[in-house]
Amino acid sequence: LKEAITAYTGLSPATFFTVLAVSLAFYYVVSGLFGSSSGPTHHQERSVEVEPLPPPVQVGEITEEELKQYDGSDPKKPLLMAIKGQIYDVTQSRMFYGPGGPYALFAGKDASRALAKMSFEEQDLTSDISGLGPFELEALQDWEYKFMGKYTKVGTVKKEVLVTDGSSTAEATEAAEAAKAAEATEAAEATNREAPNAGDNAPSEKPVGEPVETAKTDDAEKKHK
Repeated sequence: LKEAITAYTGLSPATFFTVLAVSLAFYYVVSGLFGSSSGPTHHQERSVEVEPLPPPVQVGEITEEELKQYDGSDPKKPLLMAIKGQIYDVTQSRMFYGPGGPYALFAGKDASRALAKMSFEEQDLTSDISGLGPFELEALQDWEYKFMGKYTKVGTVKKEVLVTDGSSTAEATEAAEAAKAAEATEAAEATNREAPNAGDNAPSEKPVGEPVETAKTDDAEKKHK
């Protein structure tokens, strides 16, 4: 072996083994440095991917203005979206509905009309579905079934009824009808209270007996004749 080392390398056996040992030590030092820098990074990435999502939080009945707070701009809050007044937690699909996602403009809103029309126009980002055709309503129904099966319902959208001059709303109509009914009831009660007083002040019905007495007088006069 010593002769072969000397013949093939031109080095003495002691020098050859010294160079071999130094090379192995250098390799382990370099691999250890690169391994320690990349190892924890991969471990951290795996821990982020495996981290479970927090459970959905029920928000109850909130207004559309309050719903805007859950559009994904605050990573500490859940990502919510509404269809036909029903609010769903879509946090698990943040890549689609979160900031930068293809459907990010639907987050934090009741965009029923936009979903029915598959529209990304600003004027269609509303819960008003009046005037939609049968095919659009069917598409909206499909979206609702999808959300019901995939996401958790966490609340409902509270409808705000605004009464403005020159406009009529259901709430205003009901209030007017209730006021009229109350006035009619008060008028009836007032009439009932006045009726007994009117009876007390009315003239007596005793004069009705006078014709009876007159009839008796006529009979007596006939007998006398």
